Amino acid sequence: MKKLFTGIILIVLAAALAACGQDNGSDAGTGNLADQVRERGVLKVGTEGTYAPYTYHDSKSNKLVGFDVDVIREAGKRMGVKVAFNESNWDSLFAGLNAKRFDTIANDVGVTPDRQKKYDFSRAYSTSQSVIVTRKDNHKINALKDLKGVKVAQGLSSNYGEMTKKAGAVITGQDDLSKALKLVSQGRVEATVNDQGAVLQYFKTTGDKNLKIAAVIPSNAADIAFPVVKDSGLDKVLSEQLEAMKKDGTLKQISEKYFGKDISK
Repeated sequence: MKKLFTGIILIVLAAALAACGQDNGSDAGTGNLADQVRERGVLKVGTEGTYAPYTYHDSKSNKLVGFDVDVIREAGKRMGVKVAFNESNWDSLFAGLNAKRFDTIANDVGVTPDRQKKYDFSRAYSTSQSVIVTRKDNHKINALKDLKGVKVAQGLSSNYGEMTKKAGAVITGQDDLSKALKLVSQGRVEATVNDQGAVLQYFKTTGDKNLKIAAVIPSNAADIAFPVVKDSGLDKVLSEQLEAMKKDGTLKQISEKYFGKDISK
C-alpha cells in the first residue's frame, strides 16, 4: 500500500514537472515578447542602414541615423529600454524577424494584406508614396502599366517588387536602392519603383542628372509601421509609444528633421 501511495505521488510530481516545463516553453515563446524585451532591457531591431532618409549612416560620424531609426529609438526610450540595431539587406529582414534574431523591423515597412496575414503591426507612424524612376531620355514610361515587359531593378521580396511583377515587368534583383538607381542611370535597366522620399534624398545627395521621376503611383500610398511576430503583444506596446509621440508632437518633429514637412500619421 505504501509503495502504491509512493508511486501515485511520483506520478503526480512527474505530471506537475511536465506541466511546468510546458509553461516555461510558453514563456519563452512569442506571447510574452513585450515583457521579455523589458526584462532584457534591449529592443532588437532589424534595419538596412542603406536606405536614406529612413535608415542610413551619417557621412561624417558614420552613426546610424534616419527617420525610422529616430522613431524606433524614441519608442524604445519611452519603453525604458535600449535599442540595438541588426543591419541586414532587405531580403533578409523578414527572415531575421521570423527567426527571432530581432524583435521588429524599422525600415519604411509598408502594411500590406499579405504581410498582415503573417505579422502583427504597430499603429502606422507615417505614409509612403511610390514613384517610378527612369532616365531623363526615357519617354516611354509614364505609368505603372508601361512597365509590362520592361527590365526593372527591385528587391525581390519588397512590396515594390511585387507591384512591378504584377505589372508584368522583368525583374533584376537588387534590394539596395542606390544600386538600383545606378543601374537605371547606367541604362542597364529601364526603371525602378521605390519610395518618393528615398528617391528625392538620393537625387539630393548624389546630384545624378540622368534620372527623373517618371510617374507617381497615387493608388499605392501605404501606411508605414513596425511589424512583429503574431501574438507577441509587442505591437500594442509600440503603438502606445507611437500614439504618445504623435500627441506630443515628437513624430512631427522627427519628420520635419528629415523631410522638411510632416509625413507622420
